[in-house]
Amino acid sequence: MSPPTRRRIGPWLGLLAIAVLVVVAWRPLVGWFTGAPSHTGTAPAQPGAPLPTPALEYARAAFESYEALRALLAQDSLEGLSPRAGELKSALQQAAEATHGDAAPLAAWLQQGAEAASQLATAKDAEAARIPFARLSEALIALAAADPRLQEGWHVFECPMVDGVNQWLQREPKLENPYMGRRMLACGTSSEWRAASAPASHGEGEVAHYTCPMHPSVKQHGPGACPICGMDLTPVTRAELESGIILVDDVRRQRIGVTTAPAKAAPMDLSLRALGRVTFDEKSLVDVTLKLDGYIHELRVNATGEPVKKGAVLFTLYSPELYAAQQEYLLARQSQSAANASLVGAARKRLELWGLSSAQIERVAQRGQPVENMPFLAPASGFVLEKNVVEGAAVKAGERLFRIAPLEKVWVEADVYEQDLARVKPGQPVEVTLPYLPGKTYAGRVGYVYPSLQGATRTGRIRIELPNPELELKPDMYADVRFVMQGGSRLQIPDSAVIYTGPRRLVFVDMGEGRLRPQEVKLGLKGESTYEVLEGLSPGDVVVTSGNFLIAAESRIRSATDAFGGSHAAH
Repeated sequence: MSPPTRRRIGPWLGLLAIAVLVVVAWRPLVGWFTGAPSHTGTAPAQPGAPLPTPALEYARAAFESYEALRALLAQDSLEGLSPRAGELKSALQQAAEATHGDAAPLAAWLQQGAEAASQLATAKDAEAARIPFARLSEALIALAAADPRLQEGWHVFECPMVDGVNQWLQREPKLENPYMGRRMLACGTSSEWRAASAPASHGEGEVAHYTCPMHPSVKQHGPGACPICGMDLTPVTRAELESGIILVDDVRRQRIGVTTAPAKAAPMDLSLRALGRVTFDEKSLVDVTLKLDGYIHELRVNATGEPVKKGAVLFTLYSPELYAAQQEYLLARQSQSAANASLVGAARKRLELWGLSSAQIERVAQRGQPVENMPFLAPASGFVLEKNVVEGAAVKAGERLFRIAPLEKVWVEADVYEQDLARVKPGQPVEVTLPYLPGKTYAGRVGYVYPSLQGATRTGRIRIELPNPELELKPDMYADVRFVMQGGSRLQIPDSAVIYTGPRRLVFVDMGEGRLRPQEVKLGLKGESTYEVLEGLSPGDVVVTSGNFLIAAESRIRSATDAFGGSHAAH
């Protein structure tokens, strides 16, 4: 093309480009000068009273800070979150102050957003930050639904995996879920700009969403059928959502093994259980010792554990001293003088002090000769607990040869935890059972409470005395000890109904029609298999006693307790 031709065509091309630019940019330019809406949402709601121009500019600045916060939560990051939340709070407060006239109802949303931003600035982690972020999103989406000028250049999405407020705003059309973060960044769908009334307390009958009793993950904003099983969806009100009520139908109850029991007032079994050990009655132990030196000639009881009877021969002893004492006694008896009478008494007493019985001394007198190997008898019936001698051994005066333990009466020593010691008193009735004798119970009483604790276990020792005529209780056997105590009438629930959530205690109350509500309770005394309920329940309330941990794991009850995560319910 020649230069003259290009010069003639150039102006016309310029005019054509200007015309195209006017066609493309006409509507945004008109919107800019006239305030007409040009939004990106899928189905804009009917606008309400628009914000005044100063309030609108502050709101737009708040939206930009919101986008920065959303991007941080989408990456599970808190870096720079606090200052951004502070900027957003300031912008919304300025917008609220500039809102007046017909737009005054929108100030409630601006105030809610400012409060949520304040809470967001103090969040300790991303999961905690998402709760006020949900309230902030609710406020900003409501503002944009009321004033469509705020929708320009913004996209609105929602996440079906989140309870309560599940919408958010972002600039880019490619969604990045701030509620799920990097674990499910692309979870969500495009949503609508839904107009909302000013924030207020939710009515008991206001429906938050519809869900399937068989598939709680299914949630939608209107009635319909479950896409998985075809069942009709049931409504869940905001009051139920905020209180943590969940739906569990009969089929799912049977699958996860849910059982229930009523809370009832009844006499409470306050009995304590402890582990015990059978031991010897220390008061009945008998030692066999000698009061003179000698040699064991014949050992009749020669093994530990052998039973002995009182008066039975344990061993025979040869002792030069004992032999000489017998001779002195016999010589004194041969003289009938008055002086020798006192010598006879002294010689006899000497033999008695060395351990000879009256019958043995009379036998020596009848024989007229000393007994070289003198029998020594068992002082008590029982079992040989210790044997420290063998046949032929030389023994010394004071040496312990045997220890005999009678077993007609035994002790059971039980270890009771420090916090329960005050409830155990001497004379208190006790029931003792042994694992190797199932079904048999031994009745006894507390004989003694030891005055000190076991340092390693922080338990106190309790002594129980039991008769043992059949010798069924053997030392070192383990025993289950039950201290029998009865309390008055108290409101009780099974201990399996209680869920521990840090400092709190929760139960699930069956409200009928498949609805289960988490309820915080204050517990009192612990019974045999029950807890006393001081606050939170009334007689007749039905609580879940098994399967409750599965229900707790499935439910999203962050609004009821901080111990369970995963919910971003609106409050």
